[in-house]
Amino acid sequence: MGGIIGLIISLISGAVGGNIAGGVLKEQSLGTLGNSIAGIVGGGLGGQILSALGVLGGTAAGAGAPAGGLDIGSIIGNIAGSGVGGAILMIIIGFIKKAIA
Repeated sequence: MGGIIGLIISLISGAVGGNIAGGVLKEQSLGTLGNSIAGIVGGGLGGQILSALGVLGGTAAGAGAPAGGLDIGSIIGNIAGSGVGGAILMIIIGFIKKAIA
């Protein structure tokens, strides 16, 4: 799932994932803004990694799939992968911040 729509979905899903993880794991929370930023970065990375591995469907380079990259399965996969990526990065940063403090 390539293109700007896939990237936007990854970034939003990552921000949501980072904030959910911050809400559940209060000790690692970076605050709403910090959770969002960590989630956005983690979501972007998670979405890109899953796309590169071909997990999100479509073709690796996006060639030959003008509308096929927006099927519901790839969108759900992107949301889940990016959300988890955002949560994981937020948790890692939270643990590092706590260890340093």
